Amino acid sequence: MAGEIEKKLQELGIALPAPMPPIATYVPFVRSGDLLFVSGQIPAVDGKVAITGKVGDGVSVEQGQQAARICFINILVHLRAACGGDLDLVRQVVRLGGFIAAPAGFTQHALVMNGASDLAVAVFGPAGLHARTTIGVPSLPADAAVEVDGIFRIA
Repeated sequence: MAGEIEKKLQELGIALPAPMPPIATYVPFVRSGDLLFVSGQIPAVDGKVAITGKVGDGVSVEQGQQAARICFINILVHLRAACGGDLDLVRQVVRLGGFIAAPAGFTQHALVMNGASDLAVAVFGPAGLHARTTIGVPSLPADAAVEVDGIFRIA
């Protein structure tokens, strides 16, 4: 029987894909006590980066928000694996970190990152409220428009 978080994902129309292997020398997550650190995820769909380029220069804020949402979905994939398949073990989204590829004059990073943050709250309810850092960067791996990492408290 599906857990509460899996039911919520179904209600949101989200089917979690298979985990994408790391593209460099790192692991997708590390657990330390009741904290789980999920490595940065890019907006990959079916093994390909779905949204590339710079937000504010060829990539709209709305496309950036969609990229951040996809990144959070990819975080959920690794989070579920780390929890042995049971996302109901997540007690709190502690922090999300967002990296937005953008030109120097771009200032709407927070709006872009809301794509991930809004989904965290939609999936986990009050436990999805989190601390956050959002930074603009000149480029990201595989020309991804956005990368998101996360820290979670789990049972």
